Amino acid sequence: MRTSRSQQDKTRRLILRTAVDLMTAQGIDGTTMKQIGRAAGLGDATIYNYFPSKEKLVLAYFELQAGEALALMGGTKGQQAFALQERMQLLIDSLLELLLADREFVAMAHQMVQRAPMLLLGQAMPGKKLLQQAFVDMLEQAEAVGEIAPCAFTPSLGGLLADYVYGVAAYWLKDESDEFGNTTQLIDLSLGVLVLALQSGIINKLLDLGGFMLRSQLARLLQDQGGGLLDLLALARRGLSAGVQR
Repeated sequence: MRTSRSQQDKTRRLILRTAVDLMTAQGIDGTTMKQIGRAAGLGDATIYNYFPSKEKLVLAYFELQAGEALALMGGTKGQQAFALQERMQLLIDSLLELLLADREFVAMAHQMVQRAPMLLLGQAMPGKKLLQQAFVDMLEQAEAVGEIAPCAFTPSLGGLLADYVYGVAAYWLKDESDEFGNTTQLIDLSLGVLVLALQSGIINKLLDLGGFMLRSQLARLLQDQGGGLLDLLALARRGLSAGVQR
C-alpha cells in the first residue's frame, strides 16, 4: 500500500525529530540509523527509504528548518510592508529562533561538516535554494517600489545572502554574549551596510569583483568573535549613510 505525500512528510519529520533527540543525547557518531529507525517506530530498512545515510539525514534537518523559517516569517502580520532590512532580518531571526531549540545538535552538525567538507561536494548547502529565492523576492520587491537602486546581479546577490545566513549561524554558535547580543548587532550592522550599498548602487560594482572573493572574505570575518568586525561594520554603515544622504 502506497503512502500519501502528507504521510511521507509526517514520517520524514518524525525521523528528523527522533534523530535530533538521539544525537543530542548520544552524539552523532554514537547514534546509528537502526537506533533512529526503531525509536521512530520504523522497520530497520524503512528509514533508508527516506534518508540514504546518517549524514544526509543531518543535512536534511537544515533543509527542513529553512523551509520552516520561511513559513514562520510568512505568518508574521504586516511583514509584506516591512522595509528590506526588516524583512531580511526577520527571516534570519526566524531561522535562529528555530535552531535555538536544537543548538547543541546544530553545533555537533556544524562540526561534522567541518570535519568532512566533502559531504557538500557537488551540492548546495541544505536549504540554500529556498533562502536564495526568498532573498531574490525581497530584493525585487524593494527595487520595484524604489527602495533600492536597480541591481544587475539579483540572483547572485541572493546566493551570497544565503551563504551569509550560514555564516551568521556559525558565528551565533560561538557567541557567548548575553542573549546573543553580538550576533544581533552583527546582523543589524551588516544588513544595514548592505541596504545602504544597494541604495547607492555601489553593490553592482562590488559584485562585479566576483562572488568568490566576497564569500571568502565573509567567512574569514565571521570567525572574529571580538569587537573588530562589529566596529568595522559600524564604520562602513556610517560612511555609506553619509554618502546616500548627500
